[in-house]
Amino acid sequence: MAVCNARVFILSFLTAVIFHRSLANVAAEGSTSEESPHRRFEYKYSFKGPHLSQSDGSIPFWIHSGNAIPSADQVRITPSLRSQRGSVWTKNKVSFEHWEAEVTFRVSGRGRMGADGLALWFTSEQGLDGPVYGAADTWNGIGVFFDSFDNDGKKNNPAILVVGNNGNLVYDHQNDGNTQALGTCLRDFRNKPYPIRAKITYYRKTLTVFINNGFTPDKEDYEFCTKVENMIIPTEGFFGISAATGGLADDHDVLSFLLFRLTEPGQQPPSVDSEIPKEQKDKYQEEFQNFQQELDKKKEEFQKEHPNVQGEPIDDLYESVNDREIRQVFEGQNRIHLEIKQINRQLAMILDEQRRYVSVITDEIAKKGTSAGSGQPDSASQQLSSVISTQQELLRNLNELRWDHPENTRTKPLKLVKIFQMYLYHNISVRNMHIAMDCNKCIIQTLNT
Repeated sequence: MAVCNARVFILSFLTAVIFHRSLANVAAEGSTSEESPHRRFEYKYSFKGPHLSQSDGSIPFWIHSGNAIPSADQVRITPSLRSQRGSVWTKNKVSFEHWEAEVTFRVSGRGRMGADGLALWFTSEQGLDGPVYGAADTWNGIGVFFDSFDNDGKKNNPAILVVGNNGNLVYDHQNDGNTQALGTCLRDFRNKPYPIRAKITYYRKTLTVFINNGFTPDKEDYEFCTKVENMIIPTEGFFGISAATGGLADDHDVLSFLLFRLTEPGQQPPSVDSEIPKEQKDKYQEEFQNFQQELDKKKEEFQKEHPNVQGEPIDDLYESVNDREIRQVFEGQNRIHLEIKQINRQLAMILDEQRRYVSVITDEIAKKGTSAGSGQPDSASQQLSSVISTQQELLRNLNELRWDHPENTRTKPLKLVKIFQMYLYHNISVRNMHIAMDCNKCIIQTLNT
């Protein structure tokens, strides 16, 4: 009996071992088939802040058209105005078999509803302008649309749609493209506390769209939106982002567009050096060596001219961030101080003219009074007396304003906000003084007539 039990135990143990081993083999095969592809960042087809645009307003390796406004940290595809169109496109064609694009953007507006929307493109030609979210119609490629306006009235917006085109179809605006959409999902992407992030992957003829809804600062908090399988797109094309507004308007701001080349698992991803011709690599190496030699020569010349700083750390020779901020604060205070001094000189001139006008008006009233003789003052005299009292009050305020001028702002620095408020107050007062002077001239002319 014990021998039978031992045999049964051994058979059960062997069966369990074989079963677990088969499961492990299946899991290994599954993990191999689902292995992630290699990703390589392509900077020539990407942009992001904080130095997004150049001094002339252009974006490196990109072009913009329409109402698009590039800045240091974002590209405003369309401002929050009616009937606006804008777009940005890569200058050079992309010829990757597989790719992944990560886009960070904001769609914001004051209204409960917005319009029209934003689109991400991969097309055989650049659609610089047109009726489809600011880009050309009848494109050849793929468009991912972030539609914020409900054209068909079915209350199924905002929505995200994937629409393909072979260059012959006309986009169905009236039905919000639902009759042509290859994939769609409902997502509200307007007025979110954090930027919206979209990840679009084209891998093994499958297009997948993931969305980060902008409710958390976690950049990797993506959720599935839609997938389109067996999708054929052009082998070469341009990436682009466009947007448009209609009767309603939103700000459509793109903070970054990052493109990655995907390579099949098991294949060696192409190296950067292999894509550069040998002649160019030799040229770059020669330029670098020349630059390095010139830099060493300048270092030697500097050390000969400044022998007292040879033992100091190199960081001490440059201005730190805190030193620069303090210097900028004091430079700003100095500029405000000079402006206030200039305004004070103008106030002194206006004060002298104001005194002269008051004396002239007083003399004219005295002459009118003696010529009219004794009696009840008429309404004109009462008005002139009121003007005189007003001018005297204005004169007193002007004197107080002048003596309140802070001559010691350089020796005793005040808060910048207080100085700026005083500067605005002086400016407004100077404008009021000029208006009062014009009124005085009119009064004197009236008295003379």
